[in-house]
Amino acid sequence: MITRRDLCVAVVATASAVAAMALAETVGKPLMHSSIFNWATLKVTPTKQGERRAVFDSPTPTLADFECHITTLNPGESPHPPHRHADEELMIIREGTVEALQGDRTNLVTTGGIIFEASNELHGLRNMGTNRATYFVFKFSPHDLVK
Repeated sequence: MITRRDLCVAVVATASAVAAMALAETVGKPLMHSSIFNWATLKVTPTKQGERRAVFDSPTPTLADFECHITTLNPGESPHPPHRHADEELMIIREGTVEALQGDRTNLVTTGGIIFEASNELHGLRNMGTNRATYFVFKFSPHDLVK
């Protein structure tokens, strides 16, 4: 027979386990606070399409995850096929010319241009120029984002 005490122990144990799991999710990576990232110190990783520089990937005081990387594409290359995801992205073109697919539209974006990709909208990029194209990607994931 289950006693009142057994029930209380089970409720407390379950609540503790749920709290520990929630805490473990946020403890996995430390919060990022004000920081500086110098171009010259970023590690360059070659890819089939060009190269990639990972800058950061951390929670912040207001975001569950904030990620930044820098992609360099060789002429004619795409980093991956068009796709969609729950996170929102902002891309800033450092150099070159890219074709930005957004839904069923494509636009050319040149040096200094900014591209915003809203949550769950189809998007993709391709280097349309004759030189390499480099762009910064900032991905935002709020705490309440359903992936």
